[in-house]
Amino acid sequence: MQEAWIIDACRTPRGIGKIGKGALTDIHPQQVGATVLRALADRTGINTADVEDIIWGNGQQAGKQGNDLGRMTALDAGFDTRASGVTIHRFCGSSLTAVSLAAAKIMAGMEDLNIAGGAELMSYRKLLPRDPAVPFLPDAGNARLRARHPQTSQGLCADAIATLEGIDREVLDELAYESQCRADRAIAGGRFDRSLVPVYHEDGRLALDREEYPRPQTTREGLAALPSAFAHAADATFDASGTSFADLIRKAYPDLIFNHVHHAGNSAGVVDGAGALLLASSDYARKHGLVPRARIVAMAELGDDPTLMLNGPVPSTAKVLAKAGLTPDDIDLWEVNEAFAVVPEKFIRALSLDRSKVNVNGGAIALGHPIGATGVMLVGTLLDELERQDLKRGLVVMCAAGGMAPALIIERI
Repeated sequence: MQEAWIIDACRTPRGIGKIGKGALTDIHPQQVGATVLRALADRTGINTADVEDIIWGNGQQAGKQGNDLGRMTALDAGFDTRASGVTIHRFCGSSLTAVSLAAAKIMAGMEDLNIAGGAELMSYRKLLPRDPAVPFLPDAGNARLRARHPQTSQGLCADAIATLEGIDREVLDELAYESQCRADRAIAGGRFDRSLVPVYHEDGRLALDREEYPRPQTTREGLAALPSAFAHAADATFDASGTSFADLIRKAYPDLIFNHVHHAGNSAGVVDGAGALLLASSDYARKHGLVPRARIVAMAELGDDPTLMLNGPVPSTAKVLAKAGLTPDDIDLWEVNEAFAVVPEKFIRALSLDRSKVNVNGGAIALGHPIGATGVMLVGTLLDELERQDLKRGLVVMCAAGGMAPALIIERI
């Protein structure tokens, strides 16, 4: 079996995902994505005609983000027309699953040179109507699915998990504060510089060359003063029966009394951005002089309880470790997406991890979470940090809507 090698990784800075405030909001998402594809080609010198597939993650495939963003992004980037592209959707886990699929085709011996990536303009998502195909949004057509698997607001799920686990707000605020501190140190120390590529407007003007979302001025006192964000969602009704979002969760957890502990400061930031990895078979890389940075060790996908939705990372990690024949002690660094503070907090507790090895350079609370791009960004961040610390092996895992959780282990070469 061929090994799937990571040749390079790059990403855009994350821009604030609000119209009128963010630097990327008026740029087409395929143009933002084309930035990282061009950078990969320029940095590695590949012949883009050799790229067999571009597997692209996106979490809201409509409007500007519809019509196979992966293929259109490759064309926008000036790739040879023989470089095919496909776009996939696994909510927050879209681009991490894209990495797994691109690697799997190489490992199976079917392809030799693939790109995995993703892009999301969260600012644009807000302009789109709510998608009735998404079962946890208010849509009467999903009544039958809700009767079988009640699904609701992710933020409300985060509050439910924290309540059930007995994790209080002070603990989650401390994790959020640490995320900001770590991100600030990483930016000041240039830890993201190798992967970051600037984004330009079509007329050549610089749009963004730095992280736009972090708030290094954050204080513990400031976090403590923020109002909870999802109490209103608990009471909101979505149909004529008067059923609330909280009622949906109580169908599965009837005695639950919510402790609303999540807010804007300890939840993932809303941002725009794109990222990508170049993956090659070991044979192709040797033949074409491509120097590998890491190899894909194992990958896993897992479904978990769709009602609480965010608990998949722990069992998915157990699954991917078992596939690799490893234990948590064999992992040097961890990237656990900070969709909400309770996700990494519960993860750290469940696996009894050293906190200094988890999200070393901050996470989505400080840096933001461009849904369809975050997974591949985390792989690049992990790889850069493994190299900086001269460590061997890392694991990336994410929660995703519907109760899913992709996971991936990489190892430096």
